[in-house]
Amino acid sequence: MNEPILLKIDAHWIAIGIFLLILLTNWLGFRYRKFQEAKPAAEKPEGMGSIESSMFGLMALLLGFTFSMALSKFETRRQVIIEESNDIGTAVLRTDLFPDSIRTLLRADFKEYVEARISYYDAGVDADKIDSALKKTNFYSGRLWKRAAMLAQDDRYRTSNLQMIPALNSMIDIVSVRESGRKAKVPPFILTMLLILTLISSFLVGYGYKGRRRNLVMICIFSLMTTIALYLILELDRPQSGMLNLSAAEEHVMALRELFHE
Repeated sequence: MNEPILLKIDAHWIAIGIFLLILLTNWLGFRYRKFQEAKPAAEKPEGMGSIESSMFGLMALLLGFTFSMALSKFETRRQVIIEESNDIGTAVLRTDLFPDSIRTLLRADFKEYVEARISYYDAGVDADKIDSALKKTNFYSGRLWKRAAMLAQDDRYRTSNLQMIPALNSMIDIVSVRESGRKAKVPPFILTMLLILTLISSFLVGYGYKGRRRNLVMICIFSLMTTIALYLILELDRPQSGMLNLSAAEEHVMALRELFHE
């Protein structure tokens, strides 16, 4: 699957580019006003306070909406990871309901399944490693399901299997939910529109300045704070590779290895 080019660029470089673009558009706005003021008096620019305020309001609205969307997706991913670790742990513990001969076979498959899921989380943004981990996941989950289906035909294990099958079902289903959450991103179109609104607002700030020289300190503060807000959105939207990651939640999956230390 071809991803948008923005998703392939490190968020740090995107943030630096945005910061420089904000500074550039602000300077262009200021220079354009000076160009307008050099014309005859009848053509000098009028105040644009209302337009500038409207653009800032629109930018703030879209910024807040986008940040809320990115934060919601981040939190959903975190909750799904914890839910998956709980589902796997529950299924592993329910192997104790079976005799040792069956329990040993089930736990061996569960151990490989856990390693496949850990490989998935360790893969980061490497598409090949993710695909490989998903194939192993599907293989071992399929093998576990076949074992459970065979045991369901034996009346001796029916009661135990009534406990195991729902746990297996939850464990298998959550994989699709997790993979869907990994792929769910803030739509690139929204990010692009937010960037365009930011640059237009920066241009209007420069255009609206009436002094002879710009206040570089205030301009840099405005550019920096706006860039940080956009950078946080990018970081929340790509937790596999950013500073804001899900490593704390993923530790719950890593801890599943402890279930096999006897």
